[in-house]
Amino acid sequence: MDEHLFVQGRSIHYRRSLGGSGLPIVHVHGFGISGTYLMPTARLLADDRVNVVPDLPGYGRSERRDHVLGIPALAEALVAMLDQLRVDRAVLVGNSMGCPIGLEVAHAMPDRVHRLVLVSPAGGLQNQPLRRGLGQLALDVVRESPRMIPVALPDYLRFGPLNGLRLFHELTRFPSLERLLHTPVPTLAVLGGRDPLMPSPRRVREVGQLMPDHVTVVQIEQAAHAINFSHPSELADVITCWLDGREHIARPSTGVRLIRGQ
Repeated sequence: MDEHLFVQGRSIHYRRSLGGSGLPIVHVHGFGISGTYLMPTARLLADDRVNVVPDLPGYGRSERRDHVLGIPALAEALVAMLDQLRVDRAVLVGNSMGCPIGLEVAHAMPDRVHRLVLVSPAGGLQNQPLRRGLGQLALDVVRESPRMIPVALPDYLRFGPLNGLRLFHELTRFPSLERLLHTPVPTLAVLGGRDPLMPSPRRVREVGQLMPDHVTVVQIEQAAHAINFSHPSELADVITCWLDGREHIARPSTGVRLIRGQ
């Protein structure tokens, strides 16, 4: 169901599923794009839990801003939206830039985040300098499903290439790895095996050894960056198993591999 609410004096568009129980799942999209591409995964998770998919301030069908909000300001807006929806605690599922936003909320207000799911957590040294990150982004474009083009292109054009470049530059400077290593809440990181914005498998294994016990890392081997759109069945299954505390998250037959954790 499509709805609107007012946050910080501006109209915010969001989609909310009907039915389900337990703590809601709130999906947080990446830079320059609305929450539309997150819907395939959200729909699969909606049978058991209420799912909320907002367009962050200035994105999609939400009211435009005079200037582009950075990651900390977007995190504040997300918390303000949760307040308006009377959601005291939620499971946050971020993709790309949505991961730093989720990490910001978890570090600032861990009591508001029941669990955190980081899908393709971009940002940090892996994407620096900017020209390297832009090269990785260009490579990812050709690795994504062609079905993503009509979903993403109108959003990117509306957001504007200059705004997108500025925000992507901020994303490359965000210390995602450091924040993940010190995450205060149970966290699931889901990586795509074909995602050029992610570290090499060897580096992922090395970092995995440094992570606290409440962090689980899974790889979907055939996925690129926009896993929520391209591999919704695999991702929804991983998230559901993890939230339910099932022992076996890996599904070798579908290319889902456990790197660290349960």
